Amino acid sequence: MSHALLRSAALALAVLSAAASARAEEMPVVKVEMRDGVIIPSVIEVPAKTRFKLEISNTGTSPVEFESLDLKREKVLAAGVTSAIVFRTIDPGTYDVFDDFHPEARATLVAK
Repeated sequence: MSHALLRSAALALAVLSAAASARAEEMPVVKVEMRDGVIIPSVIEVPAKTRFKLEISNTGTSPVEFESLDLKREKVLAAGVTSAIVFRTIDPGTYDVFDDFHPEARATLVAK
């Protein structure tokens, strides 16, 4: 393979990588805290029809499970852990969210 072809391939890769990074940085991030039977905020507002990241932090002392049957998503987090779920898009509406390990912990995710 010629040096010119290698340089062209490397340049194309760099451009694609930069474009992917720019898109990732532009993605809205919505933060949720889960703490021993409480989900904060209790109404989670997210953009509808837009890719976004839901960042979940377990600030409590026991494991939690962020779950939504409506959205078909779940994420288990040990105490002190932060993780994220990336949603490609969701339709406008209201979705129930709960902590499967703490049945009293409930919230509503509202896509606008």
